Amino acid sequence: MADPWLTIIGMNEDGPPGLSDASRAALADAALIFGGPRHLTLSGAGSRGRPWPVPFSVDPVLECRGQPVVILASGDPFWHGAGAVVATHLARDEWISHPAPSTFQLAANALGWRMEGVTCLGLHAAPLSRLRPHLHRNARLIVTLRDAAAAAELAGWLVASGWGASDLWVMEALGGPRERLRATAAHAFDLTDITAPVTIAIDAKGGDSLPRAPGLSDDLFQSDGQITKSPIRAITLATLAPRQGELLWDLGAGSGSISIEWCLAGGHALAVERRADRALNIRANALSFGVDHRLRVIDGAALGALADLHDAPDAVFIGGGCDPALLTALWQRLPPGTRLVVNSVTLDTDALLTGWHGQQGGDLTRIDIAKATPLGGMRGWTAARTVTQWSVVR
Repeated sequence: MADPWLTIIGMNEDGPPGLSDASRAALADAALIFGGPRHLTLSGAGSRGRPWPVPFSVDPVLECRGQPVVILASGDPFWHGAGAVVATHLARDEWISHPAPSTFQLAANALGWRMEGVTCLGLHAAPLSRLRPHLHRNARLIVTLRDAAAAAELAGWLVASGWGASDLWVMEALGGPRERLRATAAHAFDLTDITAPVTIAIDAKGGDSLPRAPGLSDDLFQSDGQITKSPIRAITLATLAPRQGELLWDLGAGSGSISIEWCLAGGHALAVERRADRALNIRANALSFGVDHRLRVIDGAALGALADLHDAPDAVFIGGGCDPALLTALWQRLPPGTRLVVNSVTLDTDALLTGWHGQQGGDLTRIDIAKATPLGGMRGWTAARTVTQWSVVR
């Protein structure tokens, strides 16, 4: 590597004595040292220290290009740290990194947990609901928190979510002389003298985890009744075939149930909804399911919103409001290989899809579902509205 001007150093609570020789040499030679107040104090940066601006920005570091500069981060700077944020703005030969054991590694070692069996989440700047997709019986999680007050908030969230029996380990100042570990249960949490930095380990018990198969219960979603019902949703998602990291355009998203299950499968989604009240439901559902960072809601009609959809999708779903103009615009816009699925419950849209199926191919499927319901003193079949589904690869 050439002579990098920026050194990114991972520092734990033991300060400079825990650093490598290379890290200590970079600190000694630095003209400026950027970091949080805690790290600047631990390092003895003195007049060379520069605290991160609030709100966070890497601009002050970039303005020092060419000078010997150090950035201090916790543990491994590229695991929920500032390292990747800074590196995206630099050429590879401009920086070098010296990581220390991450907070997650220190916590796992303290408890004797296998790292490969632990889910690690940075919740210092994210809602607690991000936990929801990861909670299941006997799940082990290690999470970093923004401050001491967030520890009680986490315990309360677990109780409210049905996971109050979970065992918690509150870990303060891991890896340094102030290190302290205390065990409790979420429902019995009463610790008040917590000091930052704080990390919590969770051994999940007692709750009801989200099923992994598509077609979650309709009752789990906030909606005004405009929702792709569970059995139809399961079929639709199977046809859409979500894959890790793929992008879905959900046009006429209703409650956002398709988008949310797509995100739970590891993808990202853009949900377009023209009604403001339904758009609010989508946002609330995304937050509740812990996928708000994967789902973006765009207010507006599908056809008009196309101009604002810049990232090419891997799949597109139209669940409502399909018309010839929208299909034509999509067909012209979508790159080859995009999967398109359209659901219809009206004769008019059925006719439209039948015509497009004849022209462009794909699969045209009629979905009839009935459930047993009371009929007098006996039972009978009550049919749901028939759904016509056209699926095609552009």
